[in-house]
Parts: sequence; C-alpha cells; structure tokens
Amino acid sequence: MSFQYIDREQDSERLSVALDSEQPFALDCEAAGFHRYSDRLCLVQVTTAGGEDFILDALAFDVGSVLRGPLENPDVPVLMHGADYDLRLLDRDVGISLRGLVDTQVAASLLGESALGLAALLEKHLDVRLAKKYQRADWAKRPLPEEMLDYAASDTRYLHELVRLLQLELTSSGRMSWAQEEYRNLEEVRWEDSSDEDPVSRVKAARDLTPRQVAMLREALAWRDGIAQSQDRAPFRVASDQVLVDVALSRPVDPSELGRTKGMNDRLAREFGGDLLGRLERIDALADDDVVGLPRRPRGPGRPPPEVEELAERLKRVRNQRAADLGIDRGTLLPNAALVEIARVAPQSATDLSSVAGLRQWQLEVVGPGLLKVLGA
Repeated sequence: MSFQYIDREQDSERLSVALDSEQPFALDCEAAGFHRYSDRLCLVQVTTAGGEDFILDALAFDVGSVLRGPLENPDVPVLMHGADYDLRLLDRDVGISLRGLVDTQVAASLLGESALGLAALLEKHLDVRLAKKYQRADWAKRPLPEEMLDYAASDTRYLHELVRLLQLELTSSGRMSWAQEEYRNLEEVRWEDSSDEDPVSRVKAARDLTPRQVAMLREALAWRDGIAQSQDRAPFRVASDQVLVDVALSRPVDPSELGRTKGMNDRLAREFGGDLLGRLERIDALADDDVVGLPRRPRGPGRPPPEVEELAERLKRVRNQRAADLGIDRGTLLPNAALVEIARVAPQSATDLSSVAGLRQWQLEVVGPGLLKVLGA
C-alpha cells in the first residue's frame, strides 16, 4: 500500500512528526455532497515533503487535532489545487483558517495556462495521467476500497513537483508577487451559511410560475429535503428540481398520477406521494392573500448610466490589450465588474484607484497606468 490510512488519532504520530518539521506539504479534501444529504468533509489527503502519502478519515475522528497547528502556521507552505471549496469545508467542519497557501490553479491562471484542471496540468508538465474513475465517488461510504483511496492520494502525490515547476515559471516571469497576493487573498474565504435562503429562489424555472405554483414548489422542495435527509441522499438524487416544477404545474391528484410525472421515481411516488399531495392540497385551500410567491429580490445597483458604460468599454479595451500582451485571461487580469466600478468611481489618481474595492496591488501595477490614462488622470 503506497499510503497510510489513518482513522484514529493515536495512529497519526508519524504524520504529526512530519508536519512538525515545518516543511511544505500537499493537501486535498474529499466531500460527499454529490451522493449524500450533507457535503460533509470525508477525507483529507496529505503528501509530506518526504513524499509520504497519508489519508485521514474525517468521519472517524477529529482531523483538526492533527492538522490545525500546521495548517494555521503561515510559515508552513500548504500546497493545494483549486483550494476555494476545500478552505470553506475546513472552516465549517473543522474550524481551521488555513494560512501559508500555495494554489497551483491560481499559479497556472497567472501564467496563462489554457487548461487549469489538475489532470491537465499534471499531464502537460509531468506527463502524469490521472484516472477519472472516481471523480464522482461516494467518499462517505465505509469501508473505502484501496483503489479509491489510492485515487484520492493521487490528488496530492504530484503537487510538490508541480509547484516547483510553476514557481520557477512565476519567478522567471516576474509574477511570483502576483501569486503570493492571490494566495493571501484566497486564505480569507469562509463558509457562508445559506440555510435561511428561500429554496425556490435557487430554482431558475420558478420565475415563470404563478405565486400559487411557487408556493407548491416550495412545499415540494421541503418534502424532497425531508426524504433526502432521512435517507442521507443528495436531494437531486431523490427528485430533480425540474420534476418538482412539473408537479407544481400539472398538480397530480393521486400517487399513481404523480408517479407518471416524467422523471419521478414510481416507488417514491407510491411510498411518499401521499404526503406531497397533502401538502399541495393545503396550498390549494389557501386564500390568494395567504399565498407566498417568490421572495422579493434585493434591488441591485441596476444598469449603469450610458456615460459609465461607455467609459467601462474604453477601460476594457485597455485591459484586453494588456491581457493579450501578458498572455493571461482577461478576467484573471481584471474582471469586468471591477472595470464597471472603476468607471463609476472615475478615480483621478493612483491613490484613488487603489481605493476601489477588490483591486490587488499587482493589478494596479500591471494595468493601473493604462486605466488612469483613459480616465484622464
């Protein structure tokens, strides 16, 4: 076995010793949201500077007892790929605020790589081809077969060498400071609780429903959520959003008719359909004034005035040319939303430009002079 599987804290001594050396280590996380009701943290993979692979079972013990110190030490580089979601999981499930991040996806974007996935980068730079067999595996099932665990370990196994190569390119191109600024910014992401959000607001098709149909869809979503939670299944695996929209539109009168709804599982309709139909009947019985339709969406800033749009377009042309010169994606250099905000504020000095929310120092240095020229500063 090419990795050590740890499902008890007392078996983590070897890993703890390696992490206490304050050498860089690679990290990745696996969650179960594609299969389970909760996208809870299931595994944490670590590859040490010495090349040892460890897999920690986050469902079996508190992995924070082993990882918190090293992950929160800003002097220890933590090598990850596409860390955004993993950082949120570590924050929510383990209470860890990671420091010392080095993200190969961020580095690759700043180097103008056309394909930013880990598999693509490993194949290009290291001639390593990762298997895709377990991309959507159920990481919450136990026991996990050794083949799955080895697949999980491969997500960190090659990161040390990939980081070395990308860091050399960042240094030679003068972009290392760009990457470091992006790493530090990414470290600040945190889990955002959306439990208070009205579930119908996440269903795009709800915008085309009447208020009563929206209320029925809301009940159908709550019905599905209860079943998903009790069975520990991802809600979309119980019934898709579109199936529930169709139920709200067609308004079946009995479980048999419900089961004939396209995409509806017939057994689900037989076993749980009565509850759903009862919920819909209660919505039917409500007076119009008591029906709760779509929640009011908070008013955004709206479309900017024509003069702001015109100025933003001129700023985009500067950004686009600079991005082409640097060989990086336009949005990586500066997102369109930032350009619109700059056009709205119309800063007249480098100091004013630096105060626009969200701008990085490296962006100010790289494209700021050109933007200020358009702004007439």
